Amino acid sequence: MRYSILLALLLSVSSLFGADKASNATVVEQTNAELAAVRVAATQAREEATLATIQATKAKEDSKRAINELAQVKAQREEELASMAAQEQVLKENRSIHISVVGQGVAPMNTSSPAQAYALAKRAAIADAYRAIAEKVKGVRVDGQDTVKNMMMQKSTIRTYVQAMVKNANIVETTFKEGLCEVEMEIVISHSDFAQ
Repeated sequence: MRYSILLALLLSVSSLFGADKASNATVVEQTNAELAAVRVAATQAREEATLATIQATKAKEDSKRAINELAQVKAQREEELASMAAQEQVLKENRSIHISVVGQGVAPMNTSSPAQAYALAKRAAIADAYRAIAEKVKGVRVDGQDTVKNMMMQKSTIRTYVQAMVKNANIVETTFKEGLCEVEMEIVISHSDFAQ
Protein backbone atom coordinates (compact mmCIF):
# COMPACT_ATOMS: atom_id res chain seq x y z
CA MET A 1 0.00 0.00 0.00
CA ARG A 2 2.84 2.22 0.65
CA TYR A 3 4.05 1.72 -2.84
CA SER A 4 0.71 2.47 -4.33
CA ILE A 5 0.51 5.73 -2.43
CA LEU A 6 4.03 6.54 -3.52
CA LEU A 7 3.24 5.60 -7.04
CA ALA A 8 0.11 7.73 -7.01
CA LEU A 9 2.10 10.59 -5.58
CA LEU A 10 4.77 10.18 -8.18
CA LEU A 11 2.25 10.07 -10.98
CA SER A 12 0.54 13.17 -9.74
CA VAL A 13 3.85 15.00 -9.45
CA SER A 14 4.91 13.95 -12.94
CA SER A 15 1.59 15.04 -14.34
CA LEU A 16 2.12 18.39 -12.70
CA PHE A 17 5.54 18.69 -14.29
CA GLY A 18 4.13 17.70 -17.65
CA ALA A 19 1.45 20.38 -17.34
CA ASP A 20 4.13 22.90 -16.34
CA LYS A 21 6.15 22.04 -19.44
CA ALA A 22 3.13 22.59 -21.67
CA SER A 23 2.28 25.87 -20.00
CA ASN A 24 5.95 26.92 -20.15
CA ALA A 25 6.01 26.18 -23.88
CA THR A 26 2.87 28.26 -24.33
CA VAL A 27 4.37 31.11 -22.32
CA VAL A 28 7.59 30.92 -24.35
CA GLU A 29 5.64 30.99 -27.60
CA GLN A 30 3.60 33.99 -26.41
CA THR A 31 6.77 35.76 -25.27
CA ASN A 32 8.46 35.08 -28.61
CA ALA A 33 5.40 36.40 -30.47
CA GLU A 34 5.37 39.54 -28.28
CA LEU A 35 9.10 40.03 -28.87
CA ALA A 36 8.58 39.70 -32.62
CA ALA A 37 5.74 42.26 -32.47
CA VAL A 38 7.95 44.64 -30.45
CA ARG A 39 10.78 44.20 -32.98
CA VAL A 40 8.40 44.97 -35.88
CA ALA A 41 7.06 48.03 -34.05
CA ALA A 42 10.59 49.23 -33.27
CA THR A 43 11.60 48.77 -36.90
CA GLN A 44 8.55 50.72 -38.06
CA ALA A 45 9.31 53.47 -35.52
CA ARG A 46 12.92 53.66 -36.75
CA GLU A 47 11.73 53.89 -40.37
CA GLU A 48 9.23 56.63 -39.48
CA ALA A 49 11.91 58.55 -37.56
CA THR A 50 14.29 58.26 -40.52
CA LEU A 51 11.55 59.48 -42.86
CA ALA A 52 10.78 62.40 -40.54
CA THR A 53 14.49 63.29 -40.41
CA ILE A 54 14.70 63.20 -44.21
CA GLN A 55 11.61 65.41 -44.51
CA ALA A 56 12.98 67.87 -41.93
CA THR A 57 16.30 68.01 -43.79
CA LYS A 58 14.47 68.63 -47.07
CA ALA A 59 12.36 71.37 -45.44
CA LYS A 60 15.54 73.02 -44.09
CA GLU A 61 17.13 72.89 -47.55
CA ASP A 62 13.96 74.36 -49.12
CA SER A 63 13.87 77.18 -46.57
CA LYS A 64 17.59 77.88 -47.08
CA ARG A 65 17.01 77.98 -50.84
CA ALA A 66 14.05 80.35 -50.39
CA ILE A 67 16.11 82.58 -48.08
CA ASN A 68 18.94 82.68 -50.64
CA GLU A 69 16.50 83.57 -53.42
CA LEU A 70 15.01 86.36 -51.28
CA ALA A 71 18.50 87.65 -50.51
CA GLN A 72 19.31 87.70 -54.22
CA VAL A 73 16.08 89.58 -55.02
CA LYS A 74 16.83 92.07 -52.23
CA ALA A 75 20.38 92.58 -53.55
CA GLN A 76 19.02 93.17 -57.06
CA ARG A 77 16.50 95.71 -55.77
CA GLU A 78 19.22 97.51 -53.82
CA GLU A 79 21.39 97.61 -56.95
CA GLU A 80 18.46 98.99 -58.97
CA LEU A 81 17.79 101.66 -56.34
CA ALA A 82 21.49 102.55 -56.21
CA SER A 83 21.64 102.87 -59.99
CA MET A 84 18.45 104.98 -59.97
CA ALA A 85 19.94 107.21 -57.27
CA ALA A 86 23.12 107.54 -59.32
CA GLN A 87 21.10 108.58 -62.36
CA GLU A 88 18.98 111.05 -60.38
CA GLN A 89 20.89 114.11 -59.34
CA VAL A 90 20.91 114.53 -55.59
CA LEU A 91 22.32 117.65 -54.01
CA LYS A 92 24.86 116.61 -51.39
CA GLU A 93 26.98 118.71 -49.09
CA ASN A 94 30.01 120.39 -50.72
CA ARG A 95 28.60 119.53 -54.16
CA SER A 96 26.84 121.46 -56.88
CA ILE A 97 24.39 120.52 -59.63
CA HIS A 98 24.29 121.97 -63.14
CA ILE A 99 20.75 122.32 -64.53
CA SER A 100 20.12 123.22 -68.16
CA VAL A 101 16.68 123.89 -69.70
CA VAL A 102 15.17 125.23 -72.92
CA GLY A 103 12.30 127.74 -72.83
CA GLN A 104 10.08 128.52 -75.82
CA GLY A 105 8.11 131.63 -76.67
CA VAL A 106 5.99 132.62 -79.66
CA ALA A 107 5.78 136.13 -81.08
CA PRO A 108 2.28 137.64 -81.02
CA MET A 109 0.60 138.36 -84.35
CA ASN A 110 -0.29 142.03 -83.74
CA THR A 111 3.12 143.62 -83.22
CA SER A 112 4.17 146.94 -84.68
CA SER A 113 7.59 145.74 -85.83
CA PRO A 114 9.68 142.56 -86.18
CA ALA A 115 11.93 143.82 -83.36
CA GLN A 116 8.95 144.02 -81.00
CA ALA A 117 7.89 140.48 -82.03
CA TYR A 118 11.41 139.21 -81.33
CA ALA A 119 11.57 140.97 -77.92
CA LEU A 120 8.18 139.64 -76.81
CA ALA A 121 8.96 136.10 -78.00
CA LYS A 122 12.31 136.21 -76.19
CA ARG A 123 10.65 137.46 -72.98
CA ALA A 124 8.10 134.62 -73.17
CA ALA A 125 10.91 132.07 -73.77
CA ILE A 126 12.86 133.40 -70.76
CA ALA A 127 9.78 133.15 -68.55
CA ASP A 128 9.21 129.58 -69.78
CA ALA A 129 12.85 128.70 -69.03
CA TYR A 130 12.55 130.11 -65.50
CA ARG A 131 9.43 127.99 -65.00
CA ALA A 132 11.27 124.88 -66.22
CA ILE A 133 14.17 125.53 -63.82
CA ALA A 134 11.76 126.04 -60.93
CA GLU A 135 10.00 122.76 -61.82
CA LYS A 136 13.30 120.87 -61.74
CA VAL A 137 14.48 122.44 -58.48
CA LYS A 138 11.27 122.64 -56.44
CA GLY A 139 8.84 120.33 -58.26
CA VAL A 140 5.35 120.94 -59.63
CA ARG A 141 2.17 121.02 -57.58
CA VAL A 142 -0.76 119.48 -59.45
CA ASP A 143 -4.38 119.98 -58.41
CA GLY A 144 -7.12 118.13 -60.25
CA GLN A 145 -10.89 118.16 -60.02
CA ASP A 146 -13.47 116.15 -61.96
CA THR A 147 -17.22 116.66 -61.96
CA VAL A 148 -19.31 113.62 -62.90
CA LYS A 149 -23.08 113.73 -63.42
CA ASN A 150 -25.22 110.76 -64.45
CA MET A 151 -22.06 108.68 -64.87
CA MET A 152 -20.74 111.15 -67.46
CA MET A 153 -17.84 113.55 -67.13
CA GLN A 154 -19.22 117.08 -66.94
CA LYS A 155 -16.08 119.05 -66.14
CA SER A 156 -12.42 118.20 -65.63
CA THR A 157 -9.97 120.76 -64.32
CA ILE A 158 -6.25 120.27 -63.84
CA ARG A 159 -4.16 123.07 -62.41
CA THR A 160 -0.41 123.02 -62.08
CA TYR A 161 1.71 125.63 -60.44
CA VAL A 162 5.25 126.22 -59.28
CA GLN A 163 6.40 128.65 -56.66
CA ALA A 164 10.13 129.18 -56.35
CA MET A 165 12.85 131.82 -56.28
CA VAL A 166 15.33 131.42 -59.13
CA LYS A 167 18.58 133.40 -58.87
CA ASN A 168 21.74 133.49 -60.96
CA ALA A 169 20.31 131.76 -64.04
CA ASN A 170 22.34 132.42 -67.19
CA ILE A 171 21.14 132.53 -70.79
CA VAL A 172 23.45 130.33 -72.84
CA GLU A 173 21.92 130.59 -76.31
CA THR A 174 18.97 132.28 -78.01
CA THR A 175 17.52 131.25 -81.37
CA PHE A 176 14.65 132.90 -83.24
CA LYS A 177 13.16 131.12 -86.23
CA GLU A 178 9.78 131.55 -87.92
CA GLY A 179 8.21 133.35 -84.97
CA LEU A 180 9.45 130.84 -82.35
CA CYS A 181 12.14 131.90 -79.89
CA GLU A 182 14.07 129.28 -77.95
CA VAL A 183 16.23 130.26 -75.00
CA GLU A 184 18.67 127.80 -73.45
CA MET A 185 19.22 128.69 -69.81
CA GLU A 186 21.42 127.10 -67.16
CA ILE A 187 21.90 127.40 -63.44
CA VAL A 188 24.42 125.96 -61.00
CA ILE A 189 23.09 125.34 -57.52
CA SER A 190 25.04 124.20 -54.50
CA HIS A 191 24.12 122.72 -51.16
CA SER A 192 24.88 125.97 -49.39
CA ASP A 193 22.09 127.70 -51.36
CA PHE A 194 19.53 125.56 -49.51
CA ALA A 195 21.24 125.14 -46.13
CA GLN A 196 19.47 128.05 -44.43
